[in-house]
Amino acid sequence: MSLVFPHTFVPWFRAVAPYIHAYRGETFVVGMAGEMIAAGKLHSFAQDLALMHAMGIRIVLVHGFRPQVDEQLRLKNHPGRYHRGMRVTDAVALDCAQEAAGQLRFEIEAAFSQGLPNTPMANATLRVVSGNFLTAKPVGIIDGIDHEHSGYVRRVEGMAIQRALDSGAIVLLSPFGFSPTGEAFNLQMEEVATATAIALQADKLIFMTETAGVPERPDEPVSADNPIDTELALADAERLLARWPEPVQPTDPGFYLRHCVKACRAGVDRSHILPFAEDGALLQEVYTHDGIGTMLVDEKLESLREATSDDVSSIIALIEPFEREGVLVKRDRTEIERDVELYSVIEHDGVIFGCAALYPYVEAGTAEMAALTVSPQTQSQGDGERLLKRIEQRAKAQGLKSIFVLTTRTMHWFIKRGFQPVPPEWLPEERKRKYNWDRRSQVLVKTL
Repeated sequence: MSLVFPHTFVPWFRAVAPYIHAYRGETFVVGMAGEMIAAGKLHSFAQDLALMHAMGIRIVLVHGFRPQVDEQLRLKNHPGRYHRGMRVTDAVALDCAQEAAGQLRFEIEAAFSQGLPNTPMANATLRVVSGNFLTAKPVGIIDGIDHEHSGYVRRVEGMAIQRALDSGAIVLLSPFGFSPTGEAFNLQMEEVATATAIALQADKLIFMTETAGVPERPDEPVSADNPIDTELALADAERLLARWPEPVQPTDPGFYLRHCVKACRAGVDRSHILPFAEDGALLQEVYTHDGIGTMLVDEKLESLREATSDDVSSIIALIEPFEREGVLVKRDRTEIERDVELYSVIEHDGVIFGCAALYPYVEAGTAEMAALTVSPQTQSQGDGERLLKRIEQRAKAQGLKSIFVLTTRTMHWFIKRGFQPVPPEWLPEERKRKYNWDRRSQVLVKTL
């Protein structure tokens, strides 16, 4: 018996389909912390990546191996050394890193070879390509400490990676690079992923990490009162990094953020910090409106603005379901086109998720707020309050003393926000003549 029901599946699929369309053919660089593999999350994560690949996303996967190398060093009774968050890679640590990288590459390729069990994709062929796509240079001596075989990325062979992606393969990169003379260097996963995203001018750089993202109040731990900031502008992120001490541990709030900032400055459209502990976090972040972790963008993707003629179709699509249910009064396209400059809209990533209109009655010193609508996908997230504040600001700017609404079902929402019920006779004469006495809408007024 199927567990998918039309009344839940159809709205879900309609919400997801635009993202599937938008990301088809785009390139994502995904950095996977070694801690994720150690936590046993590899197989489910590989299935999520296989789904995304099947939906047309070009994927470069960069794996880390910090805990695996530490475990190899413990088995050899050799101390691991770090300086300012970077491993000091001596000859023994280099051997351990090579062993760990080989083992992890084997496990990752095996995970992708399984397809999606018990689905039509069970026998799907998914090729994984890896190779010497990175040229490295030594870190050298920092603060008097020789980092020996630790290195930085010198160059990423972007064209070679692009050819592998063009062939339909997933590209797998280990945090290893080689100098032009063949010397091996241990690299940081975060730097490899960032350099690769920049070289490819990837559409997204995504880090799967031990942290949930950047909290709204970064100096305090994540909690119900201090949730993850789902969208962070580049300028805000730079201010945060400027006030924090240098992050050296992967659990430090700015550890991954500094790499996201670097990628964004260099032209990568969006960077993400996601918690690998949350099953399906990658799918939630990519294919839902608000995601689950922190997304860094050059400028905020969500904007509250006045509508233009280009928004008419989107406004109609937004309010039509509520008109059919009788929540809103029916408005034809001609009316909306005529009055479009009276509307304010909330737009996120090119999609309108909320709208409201302000119809002024200047002689009466008041205005009607009409067609207040928020998409079901984003309700209970404050968009209604933001639209109300915008309408109040527009009314004040016109010198009006109050705003009023007519509603049949949402009276309590408005009362909680300072509106008071009044009889229909209170309405301005012009609006009173258009009042539908059969509909018996409640009239509520808020003094500004």
